[in-house]
Amino acid sequence: MKDDFIIDEWKVIEDGFKPASNRVSESIFSLGNGRMGLRGNFEEHFSGNSLQGNYIGGIYYADHVQLDHTKGNRPQQVVKFLNAPNWIGISISFDGEVLDLDNCQVQSFRRELDLRKGYLERTFVAKMKSGRKVQVSTRRFCSMADQELGAIRYTITPLDFDSTLTVQPYLDADVSNEDADENQKFWVEVDTKVKRRGGYLLTETKKTFFQVCTAMKFSIFRDEKELDFDSYRLHREKYIGCEVDMGCKKGETITICKYASIVTSLDHPDGDLPRIGKKIVKKALKKGFDQLSGEHAKAWKDKWSSSDVTIDGDPAAQQAIRFNIFQLHQAYNGRDSRMSIASRGFTGEKYGGCTFWDAEAYGLPFFLATTPADVSRNLLQYRANHLGKAIENAEKLGFNKGAAFYPMVTINGEEAHHSWEVTLEEIHRNGAIAYAIFEYIRYTGDEAYLAEGGLEVLIAIARFWAQRVHYSERREAYVIHGVTGPNEYENNINNNWYTNYIAKWCLEYTLSAVEYVKSKHKKWFEKLSKKLKFEENAETSEWQKIAKKLYLKEDKKLGIFVQQDTFLDKELTTVADLKKGQLPLYQNWTWDRILRSVYLKQADVLQGIYAFEEAFDQEQIRRNYEFYEARTVHESPLSPCVHSILAARIGLEEQAYEFYRQSARTDLDDQLGDTAAGLHINAMGASWLCLVKGLGGMRISNTGGLSFAPILPKSWKNYTFRIQYRGQLLQVKVSSKQLILVNHSQKTLHLKVYDKEVKLEGGKKEKLDR
Repeated sequence: MKDDFIIDEWKVIEDGFKPASNRVSESIFSLGNGRMGLRGNFEEHFSGNSLQGNYIGGIYYADHVQLDHTKGNRPQQVVKFLNAPNWIGISISFDGEVLDLDNCQVQSFRRELDLRKGYLERTFVAKMKSGRKVQVSTRRFCSMADQELGAIRYTITPLDFDSTLTVQPYLDADVSNEDADENQKFWVEVDTKVKRRGGYLLTETKKTFFQVCTAMKFSIFRDEKELDFDSYRLHREKYIGCEVDMGCKKGETITICKYASIVTSLDHPDGDLPRIGKKIVKKALKKGFDQLSGEHAKAWKDKWSSSDVTIDGDPAAQQAIRFNIFQLHQAYNGRDSRMSIASRGFTGEKYGGCTFWDAEAYGLPFFLATTPADVSRNLLQYRANHLGKAIENAEKLGFNKGAAFYPMVTINGEEAHHSWEVTLEEIHRNGAIAYAIFEYIRYTGDEAYLAEGGLEVLIAIARFWAQRVHYSERREAYVIHGVTGPNEYENNINNNWYTNYIAKWCLEYTLSAVEYVKSKHKKWFEKLSKKLKFEENAETSEWQKIAKKLYLKEDKKLGIFVQQDTFLDKELTTVADLKKGQLPLYQNWTWDRILRSVYLKQADVLQGIYAFEEAFDQEQIRRNYEFYEARTVHESPLSPCVHSILAARIGLEEQAYEFYRQSARTDLDDQLGDTAAGLHINAMGASWLCLVKGLGGMRISNTGGLSFAPILPKSWKNYTFRIQYRGQLLQVKVSSKQLILVNHSQKTLHLKVYDKEVKLEGGKKEKLDR
């Protein structure tokens, strides 16, 4: 474990100025509210190592790309979210000398991310080039109570000098993405206004024509007394600011409270944006920083009440899981079905703010268990909204009759990745989307969703699988060739076990969904069948035939499911056989060597066993786990999760715990060396799964039953987690001798604990021996 950040159970703390690793810290100290977010940049000018970043959900740009392969009719553009107008800027200077920590001797420096109340605080003492010493303290947040509002309190104290202090709060839309071509900018100015105490910038994206109005107001205090002031109004293209000069004496404290609203054409009519933005900041100014901060903290308290995890005896593990839960809530709030979970949230530009299959596979379970059902329903609806685009994507690749092929990487439903082995071959993502529908219904009991959108998606996905397979006379089975499984260290392989298994399952689940909707919602089913030109008898008969005879390779001698056709022809070495210094493979081996090797980037066969655990007995799980774990290098942050859950299932408690620790501290310890580019949001969901499904042994059976079989790591005294299940809030506490269940709801819960039936009445507590 790295020691870059001080261990605290409710905070992430950086003590000391570390400019070389500042970009990592900027990712770690990111703030967001599920609709917008920003990296942990400084408010004042900083000319050092930094990636300035503000991002708004749903605001993107479509950029044409030069494809690296020409294999069929490929996507011709990359969609990415944009670095949005910077609202946090406050330039500070003393007698014309600009405060810039890159040009100062930093004598003390501390950053704190308060996870409980959701704010970022920074304090420092700096000796400027002139020899003057200044102390600064800042606090800011993106409001969870008002998703269009941000606030900053910035306090300055000259420690050993009198001076003329110049304060310049500003808004800057003259920004770009780091990966943009030289001088490429994405924003144009539409309208601006600057007044004595604020103003606004109305900007529009090129090509996609989204409008964003960023408005600000600010107040200034001297030793807590509010000042009346005038300002010099600044305006240049895509920039406004208010410059205020004032005398400032040694030991005197000046505080600037800055409020910013960020409103967009996604949510309001274009012509109303300035009016709405000004209204929000005017109201914020009237309330003041402390009241807004209190409302924000209350919203966070509500989130923690249903999603907190406590760990007694392991402060590093405690800090990690709370940090991950905090960032998950910041990345997605589920209020808008036009949004999904971006792979890096609002914390950096890697992957362009896009959604991957891991949003459904690893993000959804967290939100299912910790938020109201409509949050997860909106996550599913995001994919339903893009069904038409998925059908278009399939048509480009030669599929027909309403088959859907969802993109691997997307914001707006179009494929945004340009590597053929990803866009064309990682077809298992279709299965993840179908599985998300199943998991949502199994968890919430909301079977009506099948009639209200789920079945239409399932039929389109089933049509894809029916066309993607072909019949092998030699094997007397249906096969799937030319794929890449979850293990991306093998490309263009045949009969990837996980892909074949989830294809079979998708067909079977769609058949059952058809029967359910047909029997429970007959009129709606008839209407949908007509819309989709669904030839029920012919199509369902074909799906049944394919599902029954889909090839799933198994090696009876080894007792394992074979990852792909030629996997066992490889040299079956293990990770233990690798020489020191060869890991990570992607940094030390050529790509062709990786592809020829037996080593797995992440769980593949085990991914399927984890998802469909009820289909396999304990010995099948054990044999496959032991074989594949020995050959997995875990060079994806998603990988440890599945191994942790299965290790706990088969009694390997120490391995389950170690994989939890690895998963939970992926970003805090910068394990993959890329945290500077943004946090791994869905891997944070995976770490929650490690704890709740792995160590906690939580399961939902296919019949909808809730069960637990927890284990306790040796170094922990106890741990507690909460889950919402079908509208009820349950608390689970695991100690060395007892399992304590508390039903915080009014309805009776029927559970299984270590296969024992438990009836837990509303408002009651049950203590069980472990």
